Amino acid sequence: MDQLALLFALLLGAVVSVPVGERLRLPAPVLMTLLGIVLALADFVPNVDIPPDLILPLLLPPLLYAAVRRTSWRQFTANVRPILLLAVALVFVTTVCVAAVAHAIVPGLPIAAAVALGALVAPPDPVAATAVAGQLGLPRRLVSILEGEGLFNDVTAIVLYHVAIAAAVSGTFSPWEAGLDLVLSAVVAVAVGLALGWGANKLMDLLDDATLQIGLTLLVPFASYVLAEEFHGSGVLAVLTTALFLAEYATDADDVLTRLAGHTFWNIVDTLVTGVAFGLIGLELHNAIRTASGRWGEMLGWAAVIVAVVVFVRLLWLLPATWLTRRLHAKRDYDEDIPTSWRETVVMWWSGMRGVASVALALAIPLETDDGAAFPGRDEIVFVAFGVIMATLVLQGLTLPWLVKRLGVRADTDREKEFEKALAVRAAKAAKRRLREIEAVEELPEELSEQMLRRAFDIGMRISPDLGEDERREAHQQRVRRLKRVRRIQGEMLSAARHEVLAARSEPGADPEVVDRVLRHLDVRSLK
Repeated sequence: MDQLALLFALLLGAVVSVPVGERLRLPAPVLMTLLGIVLALADFVPNVDIPPDLILPLLLPPLLYAAVRRTSWRQFTANVRPILLLAVALVFVTTVCVAAVAHAIVPGLPIAAAVALGALVAPPDPVAATAVAGQLGLPRRLVSILEGEGLFNDVTAIVLYHVAIAAAVSGTFSPWEAGLDLVLSAVVAVAVGLALGWGANKLMDLLDDATLQIGLTLLVPFASYVLAEEFHGSGVLAVLTTALFLAEYATDADDVLTRLAGHTFWNIVDTLVTGVAFGLIGLELHNAIRTASGRWGEMLGWAAVIVAVVVFVRLLWLLPATWLTRRLHAKRDYDEDIPTSWRETVVMWWSGMRGVASVALALAIPLETDDGAAFPGRDEIVFVAFGVIMATLVLQGLTLPWLVKRLGVRADTDREKEFEKALAVRAAKAAKRRLREIEAVEELPEELSEQMLRRAFDIGMRISPDLGEDERREAHQQRVRRLKRVRRIQGEMLSAARHEVLAARSEPGADPEVVDRVLRHLDVRSLK
């Protein structure tokens, strides 16, 4: 098996792991990691030959962009307190604790290298957390916090990592310079992200074609990441800023086709890239095995200690942080997503799985320092990092569904239904307002006006069938049944038309481009 065949195997696994995971009630990323481990142990599978400095730029931008599409700037600002407590403060605390313990137990490991280890194992993986949480039916407030933490903690961790690596390589460290680098990195990233988001938004208006617009959204995350890194900013924060800007300002309510096609496209990208990313985590196991040659007992002991530090520091931080956030929340006049019980706090704790970023940072550690000496403790750092990744991702990922079921943590479906009903009412009222505006400038026949009024009511009823009184609901259900019958007949007619047009594609002299254009018209008509 060569590298290309291995890539196709991972892509196939990414597709198959989704239905298999749903049937087994296991997270697809965890299954892909297990597949990678199995492939890594097989003799016929080659070692992965991807430069470490390309892993983050190739995998993180599309994954982050796809994740941001599921959130909003308003949701982030509403949850900024718990997100910052996790994405910034907890990353700092975890880095310091891991660095102190690693420096104490690993002989000859300098403090700068220990900080690099702490920084690369500190951030939970955003893709793993959201993928796992999304399949378990957790309360939306927990999913929101996990998404926010996962999206922003990489920014803090990567900056700390680069500062620590620079100190270990050069042998010098200045806290003031490190703090200044952190601030400048964030400022440059936000500036690049906003500028690129604004430019992409304007370019989308000029393109005016769904295919080109969606293609542009694929390029933008990579451009944002690379451009920010080129100016010594945080590529991760730049991608997040660009994605949030586009999610806020580049959405046209009437551009139905682009929105539907874009949603499908990014679901495909998310599934494939996530599968490849977690498959690579398992495949990189051979690096850890190679570094442990002859020192298994000693290095496994170090890894176990660091795993315990990472896991329990998160718990010891979450308990008081959640209590403090809950106390402050009681004094606020707007909603903020916070855990409402110790059970939800425990689920948040156990959801702190490490993943793609940790692997890429571990493999990107330089081989030598500036004076030509070997990077201090590199083999030990790589092995311990993979120990943490495997323990948190596989162990916690496999047991999280059991823990959620055991604790009885479930989404508040009543609240979701109430919100859905409120949106349905707003949608129906907006449609009625527009109908009145049209009637004010156009003279509509009474029959047509009444029909349009029923259609406005139907808009809300289709979203939330609980709207309206029993008689109106029954009348609506009758109209729905009649409409379903009409649509079934119309669907069969359109199907016959599509088959006839498609058959013409194989006829002599037929122009495939014209056939495809007619077929697209029929397909769009089928969506209405």
